[in-house]
Amino acid sequence: MTSDFPLISVIIPVYNRDRYIAEAIESVLAQTYPAIELIVVDDGSSDRSAEIAKRYPIIYHYQSNRRIGSARNAGIALSNGEFLAFLDSDDIWVADKLLKQIAAFEADPNLEAVFGYAQQFYSPELDKTFRQRIRCPEEAIAAHLSTSMLIKRDSFLRIGLFDVKLKTTIDISWYISAIEHQLRQVTLPDVVYRRRLHETNNGSIERQHANERLHLLKAKLDRQRANHPKSI
Repeated sequence: MTSDFPLISVIIPVYNRDRYIAEAIESVLAQTYPAIELIVVDDGSSDRSAEIAKRYPIIYHYQSNRRIGSARNAGIALSNGEFLAFLDSDDIWVADKLLKQIAAFEADPNLEAVFGYAQQFYSPELDKTFRQRIRCPEEAIAAHLSTSMLIKRDSFLRIGLFDVKLKTTIDISWYISAIEHQLRQVTLPDVVYRRRLHETNNGSIERQHANERLHLLKAKLDRQRANHPKSI
């Protein structure tokens, strides 16, 4: 690594996650990479999320509840970093996530984004019934999601902000757009974050919105047909 560390802006949107927000923040502050600006966007929480977040050296921003896409975009507007990274308020980064990803950019300056793998885990408070109902994979999985991503600021803005109209599948929508914009990316073989399984995480909710996911995929195919009518 060079002596000049580019600033990474880390954005954590939070909405009523007082049970988990401290662990998320601490996993960012524990990063082995030294140049971090941490922004927590409170999306209208009514619990103790704000009180807990303000205990830490962060930039805190409050807005009325407008969902995660709007909260992430608000964090981007407040940020100053050359790179952008995102963490959901119920998940945890591994300590060397950013250091390994910055090293990948140094090895290939043409890269625009670096992803990694996710390891899922049961949140400690879950009872046996939930654990029997929801399977937690033992193997890590490649995660093309915002929580695993480190991206150059200019590259992110080239693709566009998060869709504020979506309730779920926000990462899927953005990543489809990134593919269409030919994002230059790589996926490290390393686990870069731990994804918490609990009663109200986004993954559980998204299973209830399968139609929205299908709509996004259909929209992608429609665009492909419009741009390449003979190839489909």
